[in-house]
Amino acid sequence: MTDRAACLATDAADPLAPTRDEFILPEGVIYLDGNSLGALPSRVPAAIEATVRSDWGDGLIRSWTTADWIGKPHAVGRRIARLIGAGETEVVVCDSTSVNLFKLLVAALRLKPARRVILSEAGNFPTDLYIAEGMQRLFPECEIRLVEAGDIAAALDRETAIVMLTQVNFRTGAVHDMAAINLAARAAGALSLWDLSHSVGALPLDLGGCASDLAVGCTYKYLNGGPGAPAFLFVRSGLQDAIEPALTGWMGHAAPFDFAPDYRPAAGIARNLSGTPPILGMVALEAALELFDGLDMAAVRAKSIALGDLFIDLVERTCAAHGFTLASPREGARRGSHVSFRHDDGYAIMQALIGRDVIGDFRSPDLLRFGFAPLYLRYVDVWDAVRHLVAVMEGREWDRDGHHARAAVT
Repeated sequence: MTDRAACLATDAADPLAPTRDEFILPEGVIYLDGNSLGALPSRVPAAIEATVRSDWGDGLIRSWTTADWIGKPHAVGRRIARLIGAGETEVVVCDSTSVNLFKLLVAALRLKPARRVILSEAGNFPTDLYIAEGMQRLFPECEIRLVEAGDIAAALDRETAIVMLTQVNFRTGAVHDMAAINLAARAAGALSLWDLSHSVGALPLDLGGCASDLAVGCTYKYLNGGPGAPAFLFVRSGLQDAIEPALTGWMGHAAPFDFAPDYRPAAGIARNLSGTPPILGMVALEAALELFDGLDMAAVRAKSIALGDLFIDLVERTCAAHGFTLASPREGARRGSHVSFRHDDGYAIMQALIGRDVIGDFRSPDLLRFGFAPLYLRYVDVWDAVRHLVAVMEGREWDRDGHHARAAVT
């Protein structure tokens, strides 16, 4: 697009344009961080208030039955299942991504007792690797084998128990070929475990169609579930009753309200539950997920790619003299819904942009990361964001006002 008017015209013809009105967005803010925390859907506050005042306030403990609080992990799981190409009984919402990853890693290692290798890429999301490191204390014979992203299939062997990968790289946005890796893992006799945190809600997914075994994901990025929203896990149906739960909590018991002294796992996906579900977080997430009802994920993906392509083109055309290097795949089909540029002063530059109400984020050591959430971001927002970036660089705004001092959250 050659000018701002062209961006406005594209926005006017955008089939996803009406979804922007479903969000509460601060006036004058260009929000390019939906890949870290999604914007607030306008229906969420009312849903939470109704739950607090009516279900909790009036219904009290009766609401576990009358409002089906007890069924929320499964009801919300069914909504997510539709977005990731899973069966209705293959997804449950619970805990955090890290806790769910731990649970499924233990399950996978127990399902493959003759194998000892967790295979992943060196650039995987750090907490996923930290969880795997913790596994070594429980399974001393376990080995974590890290290879480059392009070498995953070749590294599979008869010792590999599980391939653990984040589908979209959190730094660069590079996308793994899920179907090809699943096929290679299955041929080698290994299981696949995917982290979908940077995928779900932005990319069309078909876990069932591409033979995925296990998956986890967060819900506060492109699903807009809110800060600390409960995560989800997926277990393909053929594996569910073979899993030995690592966290044998009461909600995963076959009859939790029998209060039996001994643990007996529930049938199916429910055995992966542990503690009491966080109802307010579940209600917020459920309301946010309503926005995806009837939404064409192919259209969401097409807009995501187009926004990223536009951003790359504008930055490279207008900031060529300012030392930026593209860190993300140039080809849209190989890129998730965020774009990263490297710069030696990346942190300070991002702080200067945030000072202008253009909100992205920074990832050490030198990455400026810009997220493109198709449900509420406009093409004109991309155009205006780059104009702000030009002003920051030409005026050296990043080199003043304490922008180099690192905050606790980047």
